[in-house]
Amino acid sequence: MKKQFEILDKEIVYPGFFRMEKYRLKHTLFAGGWSAEISRELFVRGSCVAVLLYDPHTDKVVLIEQFRAGAILQPDRAWLVEIVAGAIEEGETAEEVAYRESLEEAGCEIQELMVINEFYTTPGGSSERITLFCGKVDSSQVGGIHGLDHEDEDILVRAVDFDEAYLMVENNKIESGIPIIAIQWLALNKQKLKQKWLI
Repeated sequence: MKKQFEILDKEIVYPGFFRMEKYRLKHTLFAGGWSAEISRELFVRGSCVAVLLYDPHTDKVVLIEQFRAGAILQPDRAWLVEIVAGAIEEGETAEEVAYRESLEEAGCEIQELMVINEFYTTPGGSSERITLFCGKVDSSQVGGIHGLDHEDEDILVRAVDFDEAYLMVENNKIESGIPIIAIQWLALNKQKLKQKWLI
């Protein structure tokens, strides 16, 4: 099968901070031939970065907690436990955003940085693509409330033992997909990471 698609029409439905686009398109089928014309809305967001901040000396990870509009349909769970993240602005690299957001959202200075993976978060309806990093930090002074006032950020920051963070994933205390992926990655790679970062 030759994988192809054809955009028949595109319109911008909403041109705000985020953009909503509507497409009419068709694509080739696994069984051969072409699909019927289909209509899809696409939530357009640029590339983003997330960083799992990890202290290999103390085996602690830095978690943040903040109000999330996407979770308001479950009002008692509208504050989510997450990891540092942010959008890549024009002219920035993913690495630059990782360093910037770690300072802004958690007050942490990254000592070393490595890419975990790159992936789409919800490709069924959003263009958002994440570069996920792990950043080595000193967690001894981590804590407090951080964020930028002009972005209306109100972010609670804390360092927790890795085992506690992993238990939060298992007990559904962490409900956002990106930190779940990051913490599970660390569970699989922690020993190799410690060998690399504790030399």
